[in-house]
Amino acid sequence: MNNFEFRNPTEILFGKGQIEKLADKVHEYGTKVLLVYGGGSIKSFGLYDDVIQRLQGADCQVFELAGVEPNPRLTTVQKGIDLCKQESIDLVLAVGGGSVVDAAKGVAVGAKYDGDVWDFYDRKAVAEAALPLGVILTLAATGSEMNRGSVVTHWEKQEKRGAGTTFPAFSILDPTNTFSVPEDQTVYGMVDMMSHVFEQYFSHTENIPLQSRYAESILKTVIDNAPVVLEQPKNYEARANIMYCGTMALNGQLAQGVETDWASHGIEHAVSAIYDIPHAGGLAIIFPNWMKYVYKENIDRFIRFATEVWGVDPSGQSDEEVALAGIQATREFFNKIGAPVRLADYDIDDQHIEDMAQKATHFGPIGSFKKLEKEDVAEILRMSL
Repeated sequence: MNNFEFRNPTEILFGKGQIEKLADKVHEYGTKVLLVYGGGSIKSFGLYDDVIQRLQGADCQVFELAGVEPNPRLTTVQKGIDLCKQESIDLVLAVGGGSVVDAAKGVAVGAKYDGDVWDFYDRKAVAEAALPLGVILTLAATGSEMNRGSVVTHWEKQEKRGAGTTFPAFSILDPTNTFSVPEDQTVYGMVDMMSHVFEQYFSHTENIPLQSRYAESILKTVIDNAPVVLEQPKNYEARANIMYCGTMALNGQLAQGVETDWASHGIEHAVSAIYDIPHAGGLAIIFPNWMKYVYKENIDRFIRFATEVWGVDPSGQSDEEVALAGIQATREFFNKIGAPVRLADYDIDDQHIEDMAQKATHFGPIGSFKKLEKEDVAEILRMSL
């Protein structure tokens, strides 16, 4: 295990009715609130009205940044920054899924920065200050409700980048707010959280039994609850289990003392920067192919993955056969829950493979399980066609 330092300051309020505490939490930071949300789904099931009534009832002045995109745009983030500076906002409140939260993080740090907020995503600056951020989560997926990561797309440059920005001060996680999430978004959410675990699980770091078991338990919990959630969208316990898995998959605990990878995320960011596809849809396609490309770098890790997560029986099989069986089980699970299989499912061909490979390796080789150069990324993309 490697040395590490760990701090996560986000307060989690989990369960039914936790929105009752919203006004008190907001008042800890002020009364001028920027409400950030997406395409309006929060209005269709009444959450928007509930939030507005609670804020106005607490004498808060509410400003709105609506229409955050699934791959949030830099231009949208900049609109929020401008509002914060013009109106002297006290607190940014994100109501939505990971894209909304990511955009709100960009707004929160940009409001305290005199330069171009893209500097943080382009690795030209490090965020040192931010407005307080609150979250009401409506989609279990990214874990952004309990980490400082933010991914934003600069559409004009066709660049999609992640940056360390700011932790939410508090996040309200009520599984009932996910009851109305469409099936495809539910599937994408589960793929996303599993992919976050993969990025931290496939590592060369030795002697990490606790981190390994944490990761395996999250994966197995998603696998067990996925069919229940898809068949019974309003099953509270299944939705709660999935929501908590999403948070735990990327709140920093799995990565402590571990060398992590993140190459597959880098590849997917390059794809959706050009094609604007759903992030987790791209991950469902890319990750099994990344696994096939790199498994020989540490076959023992893939054998453990196959046996501990998927229950593959190694009897009578070679190490390679066991490892490949685990990879195939991953692909079959994604297929079973309805995730996309090939880039062709999004009408993506080989036209921009070199461009995407270049974007993925813009800052140099990516990944640690196997260092991927531009040519490696291009090959994984070809395998994904």
